[in-house]
Amino acid sequence: MAIECDKLTAMKLSELASQTGVRVEGNGDVEISGAASLDEAEAGQITFLSNPRYTPRVKTTRASAIYVAEDTVVDRNDIALLRAKDPYLAYTRALILFHPAEAIRPSIHSWAAIDPTARIAGDASVGAHSVVGANVEIGNRVRIHANVTVYDNVKIGSDSVIHSGVAIRENSVLGERVIIHNNAVIGCDGFGYAKDEERRWLKIPQTGRVVIEDDVEIGAGTTIDRASVGESRIARGTKIDNLVQVGHSCTIGEDTLLCAQVGLAGSSHIGNRVILAGQAGVAGHNKIGDDVVLTAKSATSHDVPAGKMISGIPAFDNRDWLRSIAAFRRLGEMVRTLRGVEKRLDEIEKSKTAE
Repeated sequence: MAIECDKLTAMKLSELASQTGVRVEGNGDVEISGAASLDEAEAGQITFLSNPRYTPRVKTTRASAIYVAEDTVVDRNDIALLRAKDPYLAYTRALILFHPAEAIRPSIHSWAAIDPTARIAGDASVGAHSVVGANVEIGNRVRIHANVTVYDNVKIGSDSVIHSGVAIRENSVLGERVIIHNNAVIGCDGFGYAKDEERRWLKIPQTGRVVIEDDVEIGAGTTIDRASVGESRIARGTKIDNLVQVGHSCTIGEDTLLCAQVGLAGSSHIGNRVILAGQAGVAGHNKIGDDVVLTAKSATSHDVPAGKMISGIPAFDNRDWLRSIAAFRRLGEMVRTLRGVEKRLDEIEKSKTAE
């Protein structure tokens, strides 16, 4: 899909190359005013190729320039090339240049409800029908959109953005440049109950908090439970997709990715740079080491050492899982072969008995 360019300022391709850290092959003086996909790019726009499966589309793209890898061969003389170590990363930086974040307009809407004890930076923004509780601290250039609820004793660091429908529960701490998308809930009660003498569930008080460090992004509809005691912590740079459940007392390391519908049971400990693919699950009190990848729809009920890629339910080493799946597909054939072997053995035994 083409990117709308109404906010763009055109620049020469050579300038764009310099600002995105790549080198130009072709006409560096061509004017670039926007970006689009290979299929939808027009003259004056850039595009990119990072997945080899889309290579045939390079022949038909109408873009004026294309980000490609250092060793990619492009059989066209009418398109400039931007040689990059990582074309997708370079293209992303170009998008940031063309689409800078909208400047914040400091204001507190007259329909917002602000507790008198709240401390809000003068250059922050609070939208209509938002509620800000007692002793809340809101830092510089924070943008709180309409219909946000911020409970008591919350701290929100500078340059953070809180979208409509978000609820931030009491005592939560957000660092700088945190982005929380619509209808996420931060710091809700953890799922903790004890069975009493009559075998009825008694709610365990959830007295802890949630701490979200700098540069974390949290998707729409995600819930992050506060700890029963202590804290649930999301470390710097982690990105959490939509509809993720993070249970109470969990810790998530730096630069980790939690994709859609991931579920972490209480007291899970996730390392740095971990990738939990869509609908993956981690049982409570388990430790996932640094750089682990848990593939889509997989679940683990045990600790996972650093650097492993695991798959399946219960999850185990990805290479072993692939071999197991390949064997599973041949089970019918294997059963037929085994029955044939059994039949031949029976015939051999009968022959020996007859002798």
